[in-house]
Amino acid sequence: MPGFERFGEQERKQVQDVLDNGVLMRYGFDGMRNGHWKAKELERELERTFKTQHAQLVSSGTAAVTVALASAGVGAGDEVIMPTFTFVASFEAIMMLGAVPVLVDIDDTLAIDPKAVEAAITPKTKAVMVVQMCGSMGRMNELEAICKANNLLLIEDACQAIGGTFNNKPLGSIGDLGCFSFDFVKTITSGEGGAVITNNDAYYSHSDQYSDHGHDHIGSDRGAETHPHLGYNFRISELHAAVGLAQIKRLPEFLEVQKNNFTVLREALAEIPEVTFRTVPEGGEESYAFLNFFLPDLESARKASKALKESGVDGCFHYYDNNWHYIREWSHLKNIKSLYPISAEVKNGLKYLETKTFEQSNHYIARNISCLIKLSWSQEDVNRRAQLMLDAIKASV
Repeated sequence: MPGFERFGEQERKQVQDVLDNGVLMRYGFDGMRNGHWKAKELERELERTFKTQHAQLVSSGTAAVTVALASAGVGAGDEVIMPTFTFVASFEAIMMLGAVPVLVDIDDTLAIDPKAVEAAITPKTKAVMVVQMCGSMGRMNELEAICKANNLLLIEDACQAIGGTFNNKPLGSIGDLGCFSFDFVKTITSGEGGAVITNNDAYYSHSDQYSDHGHDHIGSDRGAETHPHLGYNFRISELHAAVGLAQIKRLPEFLEVQKNNFTVLREALAEIPEVTFRTVPEGGEESYAFLNFFLPDLESARKASKALKESGVDGCFHYYDNNWHYIREWSHLKNIKSLYPISAEVKNGLKYLETKTFEQSNHYIARNISCLIKLSWSQEDVNRRAQLMLDAIKASV
């Protein structure tokens, strides 16, 4: 991770094909295309790779979450349970639809805690969003059972875990809808882009239409298409899809490199008695995009984070003080700082953030360090990095 580190002839060929063809929009212009449909081709590859019936490309991972929620009928006044540890896009997508994000604690998987989910369910709850952060998964068996028992949607955000599996099922394919990001720093990239996958015919049809202004995409004449319902513009371009098409075919190659690099670093840090690793639920295999480990307390994690930086080890994150990925620094959410009006219903629904503390989440995030696994490292680079990390962390605990 990320895929741009391995850009090569495959990507150049696909992009040049689009430029030579001259049609950059994914819909319409049938007579000019000469049979070139990069977005459609990428969607078929996604369906094959993730063992799902339907894939719908969109313009970003954030768009994927928004489209997934909207396609399943989540809207004004509904509550969506989500974790405290995720990217800000999770609550942005929920609030964009007029729904209320209900944040709950994570557990030692670094994903949403099933017990916290159960405690947060109300008559307004419509969906549970499990975010597979930093390359691994939550307790999917428990989360599936909770959603089934309470007739709730399970939305799976696998934007950071593409290529991971649980019980031999690709992450993203387990919930009612799965979401991926193909932005510039993801394991496979299209520059900007994302996808929604599902086995539900209705949700797929809705996502196809909603992401393109409500067009039904029936027939070859775009001007004659009807609008079954309101929509928005979350389209991907043929240029972006072309890059993604080259990259999806290279996913096994990327995962093999990530696993090798991850394993070298993990085995080195396992020598330190004070270091423990995130829990991967039985039956799960990470995508190896990040190495996540715990130190005994906040102080030692902060010291280790500082020591890693001073040693020249880049790409290691201590999320406790991070304002992109953790609740502690989301003042714009807690204080509802918005450029667009927020409904009274959503404002009232967020009042719990004025007083609620997330001590269990703090317990894990305060002690966690998450290190990006790069594709560009040589074996010499990985071995050297392992020694630097070992020395820096030993000096910190």
